[in-house]
Amino acid sequence: YQQLATSAAAAIYARFLALLPSAADGAVSPAAVLALAAADLRAIGVSGRKAAYLHDLAARFAAGDLSESSVAAMGEDALLAQLTRVKGIGEWTVHMFMIFSLHRPDVLPSGDLGVRKGVQELYKLKALPKPEEMAALCERWRPYRSVGAWYMWRLLESKGAAAKKAKKGNASS
Repeated sequence: YQQLATSAAAAIYARFLALLPSAADGAVSPAAVLALAAADLRAIGVSGRKAAYLHDLAARFAAGDLSESSVAAMGEDALLAQLTRVKGIGEWTVHMFMIFSLHRPDVLPSGDLGVRKGVQELYKLKALPKPEEMAALCERWRPYRSVGAWYMWRLLESKGAAAKKAKKGNASS
């Protein structure tokens, strides 16, 4: 879903699942992903680069370097170190995975622009806080920094909606 409209991402994901014989029961196996050619993935809307990333991730699971149980059991630092070894997975992606897939309550996605802008707005900062400044600014949110991040996204969303409403109101005047 990264860098795609939600509807486009959902359509690509549905087509991806349709390519996998085991996906009918909700399971996506590394072997099934590795069996897909890059051309198959490109045909459903996955870029060539993302196809290579999917294959690298599947290969690491197939080789036993990663497993569902080990990923679920790892602490934030270990998980960040392990997953960023996978081509195409960076810190932001790991943070989003920890928040939205692993449901970890205390993850601070300090590099996320929306969270940084929300912190700037909340604390009335003149400049956008740098990722390294975020830890100190958001320490008081511990042990629920994931929730704090969610509120920063909602803060920006509400400001955007209010600005849109004000603009619409001025246009009809």
